Amino acid sequence: MTSTKINRAAFVIARCREIAGFTEVSGETTRFFLTQSMHAVHALLRRWSEGIGMTVHVDAAGNLRAFWPGSSPKSPRLIIGSHLDTVPNAGAFDGTLGVVLGISIVEQLRGKHLPFAIEVIGFSEEEGVRFNKPFLGSLAVVGKLDAEILALKDCDSISVSEAIRAFGLDPAQIPEAILSEEAFAYLELHIEQGPVLESEETPLAVVEALVGQTRMQLTFSGQTNHAGTTPMHLRHDALAAAAEWVVSVEQYAGSYNGLVATVGKIEVSPSAGNVIAGHVPASLDVRHANDEIRKLAVATLQQSAEQAAAKRGVRVTAFSQLDQSAVPLDLRLAAILQEAATRAGITSRRMVSGAGHDAMILAPYVPSAMLFLRSPGGLSHHPDETVLSTDVEAALATAMEFLELLRGDIAIPKEHHA
Repeated sequence: MTSTKINRAAFVIARCREIAGFTEVSGETTRFFLTQSMHAVHALLRRWSEGIGMTVHVDAAGNLRAFWPGSSPKSPRLIIGSHLDTVPNAGAFDGTLGVVLGISIVEQLRGKHLPFAIEVIGFSEEEGVRFNKPFLGSLAVVGKLDAEILALKDCDSISVSEAIRAFGLDPAQIPEAILSEEAFAYLELHIEQGPVLESEETPLAVVEALVGQTRMQLTFSGQTNHAGTTPMHLRHDALAAAAEWVVSVEQYAGSYNGLVATVGKIEVSPSAGNVIAGHVPASLDVRHANDEIRKLAVATLQQSAEQAAAKRGVRVTAFSQLDQSAVPLDLRLAAILQEAATRAGITSRRMVSGAGHDAMILAPYVPSAMLFLRSPGGLSHHPDETVLSTDVEAALATAMEFLELLRGDIAIPKEHHA
């Protein structure tokens, strides 16, 4: 590998780490939908993109859009994208790497115009942290950021619409964020966020499908009371009911191959050591590549919550936040992407993604492909999340070969625009 290639990969990594410094919480990387630190991210990416000749704007949903024209005014358009928001106390590469790689790909063209244009999108929101609703950025570009979503409120009672206005944008212009009719393909480059590629000593993977997801909130409501004066048999302990249920979630998921179920967030009210908990909201995240298995799991886990609650005279209610079917990606593009890796001399494999990505929102509207880079240590959503410079270079080389292959194969059907 030449020093130029190593320097290019090192630059991409350094830029991701620079962006990680733009945060709402000092000492960590925490950047939610349209918070103030996103202005700095946009400014940095705008300077870089405009410096290589791209035109840049931020749409009304807060997505950064950088455009490199094709050889003719009505050229088909390849979309390259990922997200710029993070989970709390995140790493530097989840989402951000895909955006930085997208701009770097255009930079490597060195001013050359292809038979298709390239639009790099830095989606404003994918993680679902601020409003308990993921994919706000990509939903806008497919015309699905509706009034119900715009009315959602964060923990400070600020609605999505109000957050957009506070960022200096106009919600009334959201329809203008919809993908151009010239869009013929979407490519997302992303870290794997798991241990599979590292365990196989493989740098890259072409994603064939994304698992279906259910996200819910279950709330256990009992009776707050004095911990010292209330006998055990007369308690209605919401936390005890929730605790029994959390264990049942783990046990059930472990009994099905490929099923994962997680209770990642739980709150206790009134949260005092000498008070029986009366109110306990808890999250539930269920994923599987087979939607029937996932839906059965959700129904079974809701039933186990009701059983744990009934034993203690506690009520439980459930609220669905996301019911996303498994999404297959475009097999033709996947084959082209894997051929591109082969031509670049890179070992790759096929896999299914256990994480949700913006590609699952775009795939029903435009043929979509994903390329995974290995995650050292299998770590993601963690400050120690990282990438290998050799894998970054492998991804860049594969992407450039992908562009070359697309040059002779851009007549992808556009029935999805109907």
